[in-house]
Amino acid sequence: MSENVFVLGLDQDNLETLRDVRGLNTYRFHPLLSVDDLLAAEQLEFDALLTKADEQLRSFDDPINAVVGYWDFPVSSMVPILCARFGLRSASLESVLKCEHKYWSRLEQREVIEEHPRFGLVDLDDEEPPAGLRYPLWVKPVKSFSSELAFEVHDVAEFGEAMAQIREGIGRVGEAFDTVLAYVDLPPEIAEAGGQACLAEESVGGRQVTVEGYNTGEEIQVYGVVDSHTYPDSPSFLRYQYPSKLPRSALERMTEISTKVIDRIGLSSVAFNIEYFWDPETDEINLLEVNPRHSQSHARLFDDVDGLPNHQCMVRLALGLDPCLPYRQGPYEVAAKWWARRFTDGVVRRAPSAREVADVERTIDGTSIHLLAQEGDRLSELPEQDSYSFAYATVHTAAADETELAAKYDRCIEALGFEFDDVAEPGHGREQESS
Repeated sequence: MSENVFVLGLDQDNLETLRDVRGLNTYRFHPLLSVDDLLAAEQLEFDALLTKADEQLRSFDDPINAVVGYWDFPVSSMVPILCARFGLRSASLESVLKCEHKYWSRLEQREVIEEHPRFGLVDLDDEEPPAGLRYPLWVKPVKSFSSELAFEVHDVAEFGEAMAQIREGIGRVGEAFDTVLAYVDLPPEIAEAGGQACLAEESVGGRQVTVEGYNTGEEIQVYGVVDSHTYPDSPSFLRYQYPSKLPRSALERMTEISTKVIDRIGLSSVAFNIEYFWDPETDEINLLEVNPRHSQSHARLFDDVDGLPNHQCMVRLALGLDPCLPYRQGPYEVAAKWWARRFTDGVVRRAPSAREVADVERTIDGTSIHLLAQEGDRLSELPEQDSYSFAYATVHTAAADETELAAKYDRCIEALGFEFDDVAEPGHGREQESS
């Protein structure tokens, strides 16, 4: 009998990667709502999305074996609710929300580790950060995704400017997050803060990495660490690269910290990823963020280097099986996901055709390209952009070493031939920087 696995927001790129999961002949992957339903809506309506997904599942005639998802909110919060309704394996909603709510997550972390920046809660009408925090600071909603409405500020004037932009846009996700928070009994401090407040925390630096792992309920296991590289003088990501080049001692400490935090939060039966900074000068580690899901952005990286995508971890955990992830059995030594970005707004004058993209992928071994912008698109109007730049394509490359990896990316960008027209004013009040 085939295993019926419903995937919230199943997209073509990840479906192709899921086809590499071992035992595919026993799995049938079904899309549950569309990516546009879940991520591209101008205003997220959580209960409406949940009802639509519930009705789709109840209309399915055969047994449902798992409901999974690899996207951030609202998907990450919908999975445990739907699984509870249909008697399927998943983490508890409370444990997921302890990760999702940035302030609640910091309070939980503080109980078991010291490796985190100083932080405080910010109300939307606050005109300055909490007492005792030192600039530079990051200020961000307690729930957002893709670094939306996250700003680094250096003084009270910049803090005020950031809060003005946050107040304007926080409702898109925050109102839906308030709906989800009502599903659980919250600690008084979190209930008072709600889903439309902000977190301020002191800026920390160093080399950024993401620890990928899982908790079966009996064992917490880290299976890989991915380096995050940013553009020069910018917090915007240039690429994710696997495997990490950090010293073994730092990776071992991150594994210990991750185990303590996941055990404290009680997140089990799912994969997780935790973002860190490691300072090579001081050897200091700071935990940045805990995510109650594996990173789909890393799926092809694990496939290229280890021989299977980390999607296998998500699927097998949901079915109550050991993830059985391979190690260094892939065809390449190193792999990366790159973001092609502009740091000023613009309109796409020319974008490559589907045939041109296919030609590039066929010509340059180990590459995969996903366009985020098409001809005529204004970059500031594209969804899920960070606060400092505009991504118009992502490019996966895999190679024998880092030099070949970068050379393949440069060839891809040149071959794609994007062209842009500048626009006089930035859109949507987004901060701009020139590259």
